[in-house]
Amino acid sequence: MRYISTRGGMEPQPFSETLLEGLAPDGGLAVPEQLPQVDPQTLERWRALTYPQLAAEVIGLFATDIAREDLARMTADAYADFPDEVVPLRSIGDGITLVGLSEGPTLAFKDMAMQFLGQALEHVLEQKDRVLNIVGATSGDTGSAAEHALRGKERVAVFMLSPQGRMSTFQRAQMYSLDDENVHNIAVEGVFDDCQNLVKKLAGDIDFKRANNIGAVNSINLGRIAAQAVYYFWAWLRVTDAVEPEYREGFEVSFTVPSGNFGNILSGFYAKSVGVPIRRLVLAANENNVLDEFFRTGVYRPRSASHTFATSSPSMDISKASNLERFIFELLGRDAGGVVGAWSQLDAQSFFDFSALQPRFEAEFGIVSGMSTHTDRLETIRSVYEGSGEIIDPHTADGVKVAREHLEQDVPMLVLETAKPQKFAETIAEAIGVELEYSDEVRRMLDAPQHVTEMADDEAALRAFVQKHALR
Repeated sequence: MRYISTRGGMEPQPFSETLLEGLAPDGGLAVPEQLPQVDPQTLERWRALTYPQLAAEVIGLFATDIAREDLARMTADAYADFPDEVVPLRSIGDGITLVGLSEGPTLAFKDMAMQFLGQALEHVLEQKDRVLNIVGATSGDTGSAAEHALRGKERVAVFMLSPQGRMSTFQRAQMYSLDDENVHNIAVEGVFDDCQNLVKKLAGDIDFKRANNIGAVNSINLGRIAAQAVYYFWAWLRVTDAVEPEYREGFEVSFTVPSGNFGNILSGFYAKSVGVPIRRLVLAANENNVLDEFFRTGVYRPRSASHTFATSSPSMDISKASNLERFIFELLGRDAGGVVGAWSQLDAQSFFDFSALQPRFEAEFGIVSGMSTHTDRLETIRSVYEGSGEIIDPHTADGVKVAREHLEQDVPMLVLETAKPQKFAETIAEAIGVELEYSDEVRRMLDAPQHVTEMADDEAALRAFVQKHALR
């Protein structure tokens, strides 16, 4: 399995090299030359596997240049501190099941990929005798998941950009309380998209990138996409455990995915393309509903920073979804020239119009969408709590609200949980009047000194900071 760029300007390269590259040299994103395929018999053989064992098999479809025994060791180590089941499924009634993705160290779904990615990066860097300086952007949970997965690693330094004042108190504490020498938190004046734009500028400068060993761990990193695909396989297998064996083959389920940067739902799209029987992938947006508009109308119109709302589901406060490029590549029949043309049109007129292709989004790819507001989140948190006793975080509430609009008879609906509600205690208290209890460890984290460098939205300042602190 080798990887090419969505923009056509990269020689095919192995999985391990894409882990270190981040953006392709031509500014595109790495995608498989062709997607692997899994037949129903293989799915059935995988039914008895533990989550780490399944992860080794699924990731192994993509990481063919890494020995299977090494992958098995990495996935075992990545999920060693999770509960035995790793990803539990919980019914909340009304035909909806939550896929529990928040059992990791930072209480958010990003841990599912980041814990593996930390293991994989360490393995590849040791083999190549190299170091890597991760420059990333976060709207909330990516940063803490990356930092907790990579803290203390000798061959990796992390430079994580976050928008000043745009994350929850818990999210800020979880990142800024870390004092490891290889972790550098940078709070940028602006919104997430400003942070992401700065990262892309540095990653797009090939000379700077190579001179400073720059890599990425946000959702453009294909290692994260592959690791996130695993829980779509796992959830389908667990749902169909209750189905009579003769009816399992082709038994379809739907997934609703709270989405900001389109990485998690892209993993679902890959899982569906590889062979998981998924009927619909339902994208749930918040008030920053650029992706919802695109999938409803075919028109992609990113917003400026000044028109990106600060919401109570802050990890989704994103108006330019990096991973959408990988979907566009598939939509256009893997035509790299068409991808370049779309972005040229976007640069020229601030939008591109694929309305003629919009009917294919559901008919061919199974993708539909919807949006949720703050009022919707509060009402959904309240109704789920009253109906099932479960307390869900505001991003998961966005997912449940939109999932309810796309239920189909005899098709199980699974909502991907985003985070533990404790990360958004203020919104939970507003919704149901419950003050969530924190463990002593969490209270110490919230009270700990915070280590962060505040910075203007300034490319030159960021370059200078990275050059000064980068590993060599």
